[in-house]
Amino acid sequence: MVPVVTNGSLSPWLHEGLSARHAIHRLDELPHAIRMEARILVTTGVAGADASIMDALPALRLIAVHGVGVDAVDLDHARRRGIAVTNTPDVLTDDVADMAVLLLLSTARRAMLNDATVRRGGWTSPSGRRVSGMRIGILGLGRIGGAIARRLEGFGCDISYHNRRSLPDCPYAYRDSPADLARECDAMIIAASGGGECLVDGAVLDALGPDGFLINIGRGSTVDETALIDALEQGRIAGAGLDVFASEPHVPTRFIALDTVVLQPHQASATIETRVAMADLVLRNIANFLANDPLDTPV
Repeated sequence: MVPVVTNGSLSPWLHEGLSARHAIHRLDELPHAIRMEARILVTTGVAGADASIMDALPALRLIAVHGVGVDAVDLDHARRRGIAVTNTPDVLTDDVADMAVLLLLSTARRAMLNDATVRRGGWTSPSGRRVSGMRIGILGLGRIGGAIARRLEGFGCDISYHNRRSLPDCPYAYRDSPADLARECDAMIIAASGGGECLVDGAVLDALGPDGFLINIGRGSTVDETALIDALEQGRIAGAGLDVFASEPHVPTRFIALDTVVLQPHQASATIETRVAMADLVLRNIANFLANDPLDTPV
């Protein structure tokens, strides 16, 4: 069986599929002989593969990422080494978009606080905010951002967006900067795929204002977490719904103390249907690589 090196926590469906087809070896328990001959590394978006990992695998020719994000993969080094990189886009678009809407509704309507109130035997809780008709700003109008926009159109929301550049024939209003986007919306939803560390800083949060909500299902690194916590504690924004964090799985304790925040453990794509589809895509990319066929989803 072909040896496959794994890095990070893989879904049970992917682990089962790999075990049925290949000889699996964990990166942190790798025999020297396998280290020298292994051509395939399967990793996650969080674990990634930096230059030191690639250089420790001299025969490496494919990095198959179980996830969309490749921020943790040194793509420049992979190109220099002639290593192909694949990921699993599209199959998780709907579930991540659903999570964005869930977080928006939960945050604006204070669903988690209301749940906690009832569990404590209470009944009175502060009023929430109406989502229908909100002005929504989407930071990163790609596949997932577009799916979020289409869902929120059904709520009668007014959609605008910011990307590095405006999109031709896009039905939504383009804003020139994240701050401009924040200034013109009631809720900003971050769907950016990476490459913009601390793009949402204190100035952007102040532009969003004390009645504004921030939702992040994109990348934790896109937000200056300290600035966000300060803004929430000081009431400079109304609330936040977060599925991603800058240093996962670490979540700042100051977030946990806030009842204006809804927190998720990076679960936006975590449905059985999507995890199975992601595993299938990883397995197809590996099969294509071994057969010298075109990869389904090269990065």
